[in-house]
Amino acid sequence: MIDTEGDCVEWTFSAEPGAVRAARSAVRGRLHDWGLDCLTDIAALLVSELVTNALRHATGPIGVRLVRPARLGVLLVEVSDPIPDFPRERIAAPEDESGRGLQLVAHSSRRWGTRPGGAGKTVWFELAVP
Repeated sequence: MIDTEGDCVEWTFSAEPGAVRAARSAVRGRLHDWGLDCLTDIAALLVSELVTNALRHATGPIGVRLVRPARLGVLLVEVSDPIPDFPRERIAAPEDESGRGLQLVAHSSRRWGTRPGGAGKTVWFELAVP
């Protein structure tokens, strides 16, 4: 874990099944420390979805970063992986067992998007801080 000035924290997880649980736990703990318990469930759920997507497609480390801007009233959450291909939001059929993660992120967050990184990409979303 890297903690910079108290308003930003980053973790790196190995691309293995336990990464989802570890990322969810780390996010829950930090949001509790920041007094943002009201965002814990939704942030942990969306991080789980993005880390799961990264696990399905990436073979390298997965980064998770939380940024708590002081004045904007927004929590920024980023999940990075070493694969440069951007994820695509797709429409899952009712019988499909996967394919709803980005839809969930899009519908549950204030905004979301992707951007290229040095060795891959970052998928980010914002949650309004009450």
